Amino acid sequence: MGRPRSFVEDTAIDAAMRAFWANGYEGTSTQDLCEATGLGRSSIYNTFAGKRDLFEKALARYIDRKTAAALELLAGDKPVREKVRTLLWWVVDSDPADPIGCLVVNSMVELGPHDPVAADQLRRDQEIRLVALVAAIEAGRSTGEVAADKDAETLAQFVVATISGMRVMARGGADRPALEAIATTALTAL
Repeated sequence: MGRPRSFVEDTAIDAAMRAFWANGYEGTSTQDLCEATGLGRSSIYNTFAGKRDLFEKALARYIDRKTAAALELLAGDKPVREKVRTLLWWVVDSDPADPIGCLVVNSMVELGPHDPVAADQLRRDQEIRLVALVAAIEAGRSTGEVAADKDAETLAQFVVATISGMRVMARGGADRPALEAIATTALTAL
């Protein structure tokens, strides 16, 4: 008896997520997906509508996991500076078993300018994270941890841009000391 279809789908989505994360949408062939998932070409097309459907599911899985972790952190009781430090150090100390960079950032750069469906999905995710970060910074302003004259939305956009830039730099080969220096400098903005 074979494995349940949901197990096969979940395992394939996770494997595809890592393949797209490492190589991008265009850089990941159907053969790459077969090798990553352990599924044959026909199984991929029988389980998913094709490469695009598998990508959308993989991107959604990545967003769900990464955004859930960020939202949990930002809603917690820690001081905002510690929350932002944690977000920055997730890049500095990224799991060496993970592909370099960020599937969301990589996809924004690759697909955002010409793929309205992907761009919309990525924009919605960014807005959710931005709203949570603004709320955390506003809370820091109300406790005096962040100066009252600093605009929470501007600071949140700066942090998001810094994290995205760090992910791009990591993908481009930046080493840990360079990423740590950027993160440390970014913390001075709070």
